[in-house]
Amino acid sequence: MEDLLRQAEWRIIDQSAVGLHFQALQSFGFDDALCASVGAGKAPATARTWVHHNTVVLGIQDTKLPFLDAGVQYLKEMGYQVIVRNSGGLAVVLDDGVLNISLIFPEAEKGIDINRGYEAMWRLIQQMFADFPAKIEAKEIIGSYCPGSYDLSIGGKKFAGISQRRLRKGVAVQIYLCVSGSGADRAELIREFYKRAKGGQYTKFSYPEIIPEVMASLSELLNSSLTIADCMMRLLTELKKNSSRFYAGQLNEYELELLPSYVQRITERNEKFAEL
Repeated sequence: MEDLLRQAEWRIIDQSAVGLHFQALQSFGFDDALCASVGAGKAPATARTWVHHNTVVLGIQDTKLPFLDAGVQYLKEMGYQVIVRNSGGLAVVLDDGVLNISLIFPEAEKGIDINRGYEAMWRLIQQMFADFPAKIEAKEIIGSYCPGSYDLSIGGKKFAGISQRRLRKGVAVQIYLCVSGSGADRAELIREFYKRAKGGQYTKFSYPEIIPEVMASLSELLNSSLTIADCMMRLLTELKKNSSRFYAGQLNEYELELLPSYVQRITERNEKFAEL
């Protein structure tokens, strides 16, 4: 099977520092614009990195909670912005100790099987931290927030979750990587959100019963003071190994033209939550 990580060109768009100065909402617009561009052959495979201040990103299913307004109000009182993303999954926490990585691939004629996207990201993270003796597993961690079959964990404790977004022949494989800080504290925040947003009522959809102890940061799990900058260097090293041409870039003219419309789409979806 062709290795998705191996690309003739890898363009890196690093927003891990500047991302602190714009809303996470815009990040999903960026990835959609990149999907459309890479899918149309207007740009090579692209890796985008981003970090945002305290933000809780809800999934579409979260918006159906019976007392959503109470849950959102709690998050705001705790100092978090709340947005709803345009891809699947459930609530996740972003802050300055969480590195987000998006890998945007062009779909081949036969398409990219969904598991290949997940496997590529899992392999990348394994390679990034191969100098540590810990085994990084991919399996659902019950009790974590936004659980999925490709939760990344060490010793049964989750530190990352992977999702995918497919748009106009482009595939964005996205991961949030809890680099530093307390994974349990982040999980406790989401546990309380669900408690308030459910209000003890029965729901047809089964929302996760959060167990904070099953989540941790990489710094906690590897007993190492990892930073966003350190993880960025590891990422760049691995991508460089997997390409004939590797370079830092920004959005091209085609992408800059696309960006406003994609940001507007997700902004409009979120407008009704601004008044909660």
